[in-house]
Amino acid sequence: MKILLLEDEQMLSEAINEYLLSLGHQVNSFFDGLDALKCLKSETFDLLILDINVPGIDGLDLLEQLHVLKIRPPAIYISALVDIEGISRAYDLGCYDYLKKPFHLKELSLRIDKVMQNCMTPQNHLRLSKSYAYDASRSTLMCDNVTQPLTKRQLQIIDLLARNRGRVVDFDQFRTYIWDDEYVDNATIRAEVSRLKKSLKEDFIQNIRALGYMIDIPRIH
Repeated sequence: MKILLLEDEQMLSEAINEYLLSLGHQVNSFFDGLDALKCLKSETFDLLILDINVPGIDGLDLLEQLHVLKIRPPAIYISALVDIEGISRAYDLGCYDYLKKPFHLKELSLRIDKVMQNCMTPQNHLRLSKSYAYDASRSTLMCDNVTQPLTKRQLQIIDLLARNRGRVVDFDQFRTYIWDDEYVDNATIRAEVSRLKKSLKEDFIQNIRALGYMIDIPRIH
């Protein structure tokens, strides 16, 4: 899921950003509401996480301006605000949920899971390891936010394995998806995967003996 985070407390912003990245999300962080609004006019996001009291324009005015522009991704507000009028305005503007500071990061992830389930937002940014993530919407493998150059076939292998994280992809699936049902022997598939693995900085593609390959879902710390 591609998330825009607006939070002007630097330590909290960094903590949320790091945690969301560990869950496999892509995060664009902002400290100023005007900067966030500028980004939202040119980029599409699956979810907004907005503090209310921030520099520039506050989180409530930001959402109001987005509605005028007919930009309406789901929004979760995070704030120390306890004023019932402010909270009511947030819901009137269509915010999906509200978390009062301080909160546990796991609680935020549960609220995000609800958004994903109820809004059926596709998760296109898939965490593969500590350093690697796959952007399925752009067919791009990223290593520490830098694009990893790969051949077309290598990208197809990554795409197949990333979309099936936690499941074994057998050799027949490789033949169907990558070779368009053309028969290639298992040794050819192994050789292609081996060349791919040698080009990577982390060894996250697992060889499942006699069955195929898989990328496990990274553990969340």
